[in-house]
Formats: sequence, C-alpha cells, structure tokens
Amino acid sequence: MLSKVHSASIYGFSSELVEVECDAANSLPSIVIVGLASKSVDEAKDRVRSAIKNSGLNLPAKKFTINLAPANLPKSGTGYDLAIAVALLISSGQVTQSAAAKLAFCSELGLDGSLRPIFGVLSHVKRLHALGYTVVVSPKNLAEAQLIKDASIYAPTNLKQLYRVLIGEEKLRTNQSVPSSQLNDPSILDMGEISDQDQAKRALQIAAAGGHNVLMNGPPGSGKTMLARAFGGILPPMNKQEIVETTMIHSMSAQNNFEVVRTRPFRAPHHTASAISLIGGGSDPKPGEVSLSNHGVLFLDELPEFSRNVVESLRQPLEDGHVTISRAKGSTQFPARFTLIATKNPCPCGYLTDPDIACKCSAAQIERYKSRLSGPLLDRFDLLLEVGRIPSKKILRKSGPDESKTMQSNVKKARDIQSKRFNSTTKLNSHMNNKDLKTHLSIDTEAKEFLDSAADTLKLSARGYMRTLKVSQTIADLDDIRTISKNHIAEALQYRFKEVE
Repeated sequence: MLSKVHSASIYGFSSELVEVECDAANSLPSIVIVGLASKSVDEAKDRVRSAIKNSGLNLPAKKFTINLAPANLPKSGTGYDLAIAVALLISSGQVTQSAAAKLAFCSELGLDGSLRPIFGVLSHVKRLHALGYTVVVSPKNLAEAQLIKDASIYAPTNLKQLYRVLIGEEKLRTNQSVPSSQLNDPSILDMGEISDQDQAKRALQIAAAGGHNVLMNGPPGSGKTMLARAFGGILPPMNKQEIVETTMIHSMSAQNNFEVVRTRPFRAPHHTASAISLIGGGSDPKPGEVSLSNHGVLFLDELPEFSRNVVESLRQPLEDGHVTISRAKGSTQFPARFTLIATKNPCPCGYLTDPDIACKCSAAQIERYKSRLSGPLLDRFDLLLEVGRIPSKKILRKSGPDESKTMQSNVKKARDIQSKRFNSTTKLNSHMNNKDLKTHLSIDTEAKEFLDSAADTLKLSARGYMRTLKVSQTIADLDDIRTISKNHIAEALQYRFKEVE
C-alpha cells in the first residue's frame, strides 16, 4: 500500500515542503530510504522501528521503501523521524491516509516513542502554515512554533498519543498552552559602572538610537571593551517581528537550545575566526556571525588583529543588511542587519595617543598596523571615537544609578520617532537609502550650507556625506527635533571625522 505524508527541509533561510512517500512490498523485511538523504536521515529507520515497537504498535514483516521528495533537495537531520513513522503506519494499514491529509510532521523520535525537539522548527512552521497544514511538533518545540501567528500546532508527547488521535480515539487539540520560555538574559554591564567616558557614552547612545556602526580607538585599559559590552543594555527590547526572525536564525543554527530568543544577540567572535564563520557558508549554507547578530550587536575586539580578508568581507553586509552565499548547488540569502561595534589600539604597543606613556613603535610598525584596515571599510563606520585614558582619581567615581535604563529610555523614544517616520518597526536611520534621505529628511538652510562646506574641506565621499546626514538625523531624533540644525551636523562631523591615528 502506498502512503504519503508531509514534512519540511531547511535550505538556507527558508524551508521547503517534503513529501514522505512509503510503499510496502512482499519481500525480505527491511526499510530503505531514498531521496538524497544524509546518514542522519538513513539512521531514522532504526529509531523508527524501535519507536513503533515500544509504542505497542506493529510493523509487518515487509519491505518498506521510503522516498523523500523532491529527490534533488538535500535532506539532513532527524526531523523526518515522525513523518516516516506515520507513513509506515499508513502503509501497514494501521492508520488511514485521510487521517494525516492535513497534517505535517516535524519531530525526532526516541526509541521509546517519545517526541524529541529539532532545530529549525520555526522555519518549518512558517512554511507549512502558509500551505495550510497543522504542524505536529515536540512539546519542547511548542513555544517556538507558536511564534507564527495563527499557526495550527499540535504537540503530542509520544507516538502512541498521536496514533490515538489519528485513529479517532482522541481529539486533535491544537495550540496547547505552554509556559513562557526564553533564553536567559546574560548579565549586561550597566553604563553607570564605567567611570568618566561621557563622550563615548553619548556616541554609543546615538549609535543605539539609529543603528550606527562604531569604531573605538584608544590605549589599553581605557574602557573600550567595557563600553562595548554595556552597549546591549541601552538597546530597546525586541518587537515581535524581530523576535521571530532572530529565533528563526538561531534555531536553524542550533544556537537557541529550543527556546525563544527575546534578548538582542551580542556576538563577540575571537580574532582567529575565519571568513566563513563570520559571513556564513559551507556546502549546505549556514548563517555566520553577521546573521546570528541580526537585530543585535556584532562586537569585534581588536579589529586589526582579524585577518584582512575576514574584515574586508564585512563590507557588503554592512552596506546591504544581508549576505548572499553562493555555492555550486545554488545561492541563499541570510539577513545581516546588525550594529557593528569594533575597537582598536592606535598602534601595536597601544600608547601612540596616550599623553602619559611614550609609544615604543617605529613609524614603519605604525604604518603597517594602520594599513590592516582599508579606507573603504573605515568609511562604513558612522562614528569614529577616540577613547582616552581614565584619570586615576576618577576610576572609582560612580555615575548615576541605572544609567543604562535612562539611556535606553532615550533610545526607545528616538526609535519610536523613526518607526512613525518609516512606518516600520524595524527600519532605522542607518538603513535609509538615498531615496529615503531625500524623502524623509528635513534640514535647514544653514545646516545644509555648513555640511556642503565641510564636505568640500574634508574631501568627503558620497557615502561619507550620506552617513553624516543619517547620524545628524539620529541626533535630532534624540533631541526630539524634526529639522536637522547646524549643531546636529557639527556633532555628527565631530564623531565621523576624528582622526584615528
């Protein structure tokens, strides 16, 4: 008897419908899986055989051929176990084909028949819900699956319970309640714990409000890393759309421990990271750090220590907000809309700009060090920030309590203004293209003349000119002023064109 049920397979940032076909034949007892299946999928036949037996069900002594269609789509992982088990039950006559007609199955099976969670289930549910299926998942995947609005989800605890539903002994109860589940918010440093550095904090507040990229330059021990790690605490909470997209990326990368990601990602790869680990890739394309930090922060400490080809690979995602991975099998696109926070020392020894400690580097060493970062890459930073040494008498000085909360409140107000401006909950000033700048920006005559004069004097590129306008608009939003003034332009120029020696 031929049977057919449905599941899904991830490729890139989306899922594709997979038909799991099963045919029973009178021959030597065996289970054969075809359809470009990986080793992990082929091992399903042993898990499924044991799960069916230990659930009190029968598997006739026949040859079962399982086909995963379309056959040209690579299949990997353990998410086909449940679909294969149901297909076997239908082919063996224990369940009718009509009972599973509107269901899709995405779960691993334990040897005892229990449903186990899989990674990437959110992407599966999004695709299968659009096609009109009720999706059967593990209870541990339920919270994640219910992020898709109006999706019909059923989460039985084991194969036996699902069997009783399929034969009509129990009612199919979708959208069960689930306890609130999320990744624990890591301990985030408060800006108030960092002494002095008021100008750096102001710049980071601007960066958080508009999604601007920041490069901090200064001697060792000046607080650059602490400022970067405190940056996450001044970002506003994620909205529903951001939660869904972030959880989807982390789930398909096996990074979320089957939980909903409700806090903004903060990714800090080591400087030995490869280009593929940072950008993404592989024969079966997977997201890299730039995508895992989507809607969050990518922190690159000691930027010049990264390999040049790794750093230069950031240029395209910084400009476009996404990254395209092309392979012989095809290409896929991952989102990469992150805020880049990077730090560097002014020279190899770190003390070139320190007023108290003499630099020990030669001119040639300093020039080689500076050449590790190209002009086009530096041009993509909106704020170039000089972070000076903290005076000894100010090291233990305390700032106001909950300084990060105050800054976060200011950032949220500025982002609310941007949401109304762009009629979008995710678009920020830094995301504006040239058309957006001409449509949404309001700048007074004096400010325009001042910027034009500065652009000629400082030899700004067209990108530099536009990025200055974007930062100026964010400063105006923080001041709750709709028209960009000369003061806003002057502050933006101060951050952007401070010499990074």
